[in-house]
Amino acid sequence: MRVALIHRILRSFFTRMLLPAGLVAAPFAQAQEAPQKLSQVQLSAGMHLIHAEVARTEEQRSIGLMHRPSLAANDGMLFVFDRPGVQCFWMKNTLIPLSIAFVADDGTIVNIAEMKPRSLDSHCSAKPVRLALEMNSGWFAKRGIASGATIGGIAAK
Repeated sequence: MRVALIHRILRSFFTRMLLPAGLVAAPFAQAQEAPQKLSQVQLSAGMHLIHAEVARTEEQRSIGLMHRPSLAANDGMLFVFDRPGVQCFWMKNTLIPLSIAFVADDGTIVNIAEMKPRSLDSHCSAKPVRLALEMNSGWFAKRGIASGATIGGIAAK
């Protein structure tokens, strides 16, 4: 019982402190080889519909879109954090290039970053947010969606 408790504490520490900073990969994230499949929500960006899987738990967020060989054109992943903070992402074990929009609670895009696959480069929100939306690389730019635009359907998440 004590070993399990210690394992949970260590996993929580690695996930909360080191993993978001891109310093180390949590053991459970490394062991995950098959892509995770999470529940979906429908969002919108202007007239564009988005089918986003929702990553709410620490484990779901740490795995994210890792190990996926592709992502459908209007599919993405919405990361939901418990509290606002400067959220940082990196792409170790992520096989496809992605764009990430850091989003305020009201759905306003704070900033967007382009992320290269299998990279340890850190991409962070310009200010504290609770939400981040990953899509295929260039998805936002190709549709003329930039900082200040609104993601519909996100405020209730």
